Amino acid sequence: MSLRITFITAGRILRQLLNDHRTVGLILAVPALIIALISAIMDDAPQVFDKTGLILLAAFPFMLMFMITSITLLRERTGGTLERLMTTPTGKLDLVVGYALAFGTAAAAQTAVAAGVAFLWLGLDTAGPTWAVFLICIVTSLFGMALGLFVSAFATTEFQAIQFMPVFVVPQLFLCGLIWPADQMAGWLQGVSDALPLTYAVKALAEVQAHTEVTSDMWADLAVVLGAVVVATVLGAATLRRRTD
Repeated sequence: MSLRITFITAGRILRQLLNDHRTVGLILAVPALIIALISAIMDDAPQVFDKTGLILLAAFPFMLMFMITSITLLRERTGGTLERLMTTPTGKLDLVVGYALAFGTAAAAQTAVAAGVAFLWLGLDTAGPTWAVFLICIVTSLFGMALGLFVSAFATTEFQAIQFMPVFVVPQLFLCGLIWPADQMAGWLQGVSDALPLTYAVKALAEVQAHTEVTSDMWADLAVVLGAVVVATVLGAATLRRRTD
């Protein structure tokens, strides 16, 4: 892997994102506004907001990075950019790590804005350190990025890329514990929930919320999400071919 090529790739993707002002607004402003809206809805139940708002800090980067990555990669595949890059000394690892750096930076900015609004303005409270929340959110966003990279190989239009969200994203949002505690679901749904990486991100956040220090359970749950990132990244890298369809 060439660090120079990797950083060039990351810089190119970041410039594309910055030039699209609607995407910048989607990444930075929308999550914070929605969390503020939910805080107002749950105004009389601050403890419920503490749990829901914390999960949303990870759910938004996961969802948006999936959407943005799948569309960005689809444009590069169908526009011939990816094919041209694959005929140069640029390797698959250079591309994948470059994408991860670019979208990880975008996710970090999004998490910083949303967390700043939630913790400093809306009164979101956790027993554990804020940096642990930030770390979990970034890892979760990388999982969304890796899934988007993989899914982009199976779509021919941006609309088709969005259509994959009900398959790969929505079930994880429903079953991770955001809407209803996983341990109170039907038995077979609990089994499905236990197989979904986003569930472990929520479990890791719950550890941060309940304990003043980071726990071994938090690290174990985060390791599961990291493992999912690696698997999805490998699958996504395998779809990077020298010839586009």
